Amino acid sequence: MADNGRSTLPLPDYDHLPIGGLESRVRSLTAGEVEELLAYERTHADRLPVTELLTSRLEQLEAGAEPTSGDPGALRPEQSQRHTGSPVSPATSPQPHSPPPHGTPDQRGKPKGDRM
Repeated sequence: MADNGRSTLPLPDYDHLPIGGLESRVRSLTAGEVEELLAYERTHADRLPVTELLTSRLEQLEAGAEPTSGDPGALRPEQSQRHTGSPVSPATSPQPHSPPPHGTPDQRGKPKGDRM
């Protein structure tokens, strides 16, 4: 199975980067590397926010911006974020205001004529 050039991209994990992580990590790339990613993006997923981001960065570099180190703490797919579950608990859940209109097994719904 071919990797379609993914392993030769300037950012090897490019396909799995969230846009927030991509924005920070492309700062370290040269104009040629950004062009390479842009060409890859256009021929593969062609995601508008990503092409706009890469085009903007390419314009900055062509206007004289220098590659920087980027943010090493940027979101990376290889950094698993541990989720400990929902912060919602029975203690923080609101109490129901009334039973559903169809009733429950222990509390039958009322016919419409009996409602006030």
